[in-house]
Amino acid sequence: MILHALDVGAGPPVALLHGLFGRAQNLGALARHLSARHRVISLDMRNHGASPHAPGMAYEALAADVLETLEAMGALPAVLLGHSMGGKAAMVAALTTPAAVSRLIVADIAPVAYAHHNRRVASALMGLALQPGMTRRDADRLLAPDVPDPAVRAFLLQNLLPGEAPAWRIGLVEIAAGVEDIEGFPDLPGTALYGGPTLFLRGADSDYVLEECFPAITDRFPEAQVATLEKAGHWLHADQPQAFISAVDAFLG
Repeated sequence: MILHALDVGAGPPVALLHGLFGRAQNLGALARHLSARHRVISLDMRNHGASPHAPGMAYEALAADVLETLEAMGALPAVLLGHSMGGKAAMVAALTTPAAVSRLIVADIAPVAYAHHNRRVASALMGLALQPGMTRRDADRLLAPDVPDPAVRAFLLQNLLPGEAPAWRIGLVEIAAGVEDIEGFPDLPGTALYGGPTLFLRGADSDYVLEECFPAITDRFPEAQVATLEKAGHWLHADQPQAFISAVDAFLG
């Protein structure tokens, strides 16, 4: 699948992969910064943003989408930087096609299975009755009982196209059907390793990359460094944008 891409700057290619329910613009501040020295390609993952909708959210498929798109753009090998779901897709791309990945940056996710609230969130979005003339404010009010955090609701509702015929920008049915794959991690052969330079960035206030995840990281990524951003949660690029950019800059040299 060829994904929708935002392509800016010139130089060694860096591909940015967003997380679940996100879109390419979520990493816009980083893209603008890196574009001074790199060709930065921000991708909408399948069933997100302006990319095509299709069944299947297994990471092998997401990784293949990324590599197919970058190959078509003449942008391989590339640095892959992914947050959350995008980080897992980047890891699988590096593990299955290491020659295509010059460096790997993974933001607040590990190569392990999780049990978070994505199924509940997807169900809440699917249960939202879209009415003609609905605004995002209307949707926010209706979603509040199921998603109490206003920041999370605002993030989710960027995917709503309001108006006389409101609709979801995302492939919500496909995402909801793929939650188990999204929260999991594929059982790749033991020989699937990525020995290139790798940086795992984690938020100090996040519970996604705990110390018990470190063996899973080093088993698959023997050259991995793990760095922690203080006063940052799972959305560390939004919580501490300058520290996040500085860590990426230092790793890219």
